[in-house]
Amino acid sequence: MKIPNKWRKQFLHALLEQQTIGESRANVFRLSRDDGTDVFLKSEPLDEFGELANEIERLRWLRHMNLPAPAVLDEVTEDHRHWLLMTTVPGQNLASASELSAARIINILATALRTLHQVPIALCPFDHSLERRIAQAQTHVSAGRVDETDFDDERLGQSAGDVLAELLSTQPKTHDLVVTHGDACLPNFMTADGRFSGFIDCARLGISDRHQDLALAARSIERNLGQAWVKPFFELYGAEPDEQRMKFYCLLDEFF
Repeated sequence: MKIPNKWRKQFLHALLEQQTIGESRANVFRLSRDDGTDVFLKSEPLDEFGELANEIERLRWLRHMNLPAPAVLDEVTEDHRHWLLMTTVPGQNLASASELSAARIINILATALRTLHQVPIALCPFDHSLERRIAQAQTHVSAGRVDETDFDDERLGQSAGDVLAELLSTQPKTHDLVVTHGDACLPNFMTADGRFSGFIDCARLGISDRHQDLALAARSIERNLGQAWVKPFFELYGAEPDEQRMKFYCLLDEFF
């Protein structure tokens, strides 16, 4: 990988390790320096569908709110790509924390989401309203950017247009708005020493229905830990799952 000219000298002898977990379009590398300190480098193509600019804004906001997340060190555009240099978050992500029990993992996840969801929405400048998200989904379908081979099992074989029609016909009538992470899967929550250590991959953070996060969190728990741990997660979080909204927000996620 060609490091941008602005940073090349300071990372001349750094060890680069590509990070493969997650489904982002961005390329992510851990840079390990001779002095023992690590940073992360994230890059994506410069186009209308890029999310890196959104992530930079949201990381800065999280830090301003004293919520744990990577600190933005620098950004640059070069070779038709947008680049972000940021600090590391201590520990490892919850999907990789094999030394932790399932009970501890769901406790960390529930606590982290509850903390974020308790932030007053008046303090959050990022709008992820359903109207906006559906418009983005429609744009992605029109641009041919929806990977139909990556649909959840119950929708495999359907076209993006068919799934969009289902999405439009099943919109929830009520909304319980909070500050959501937007992609609340286990890999996007970090843990160190058995405690929550930070949010990562925050490009979709914004005001939305809390089931935006609860639905994706429950799906991730089921895939990584098993269905039996979904109920304890909701008990620890302190909410009853709305099955209709859970299904809807998993459906919405197919377009992103």
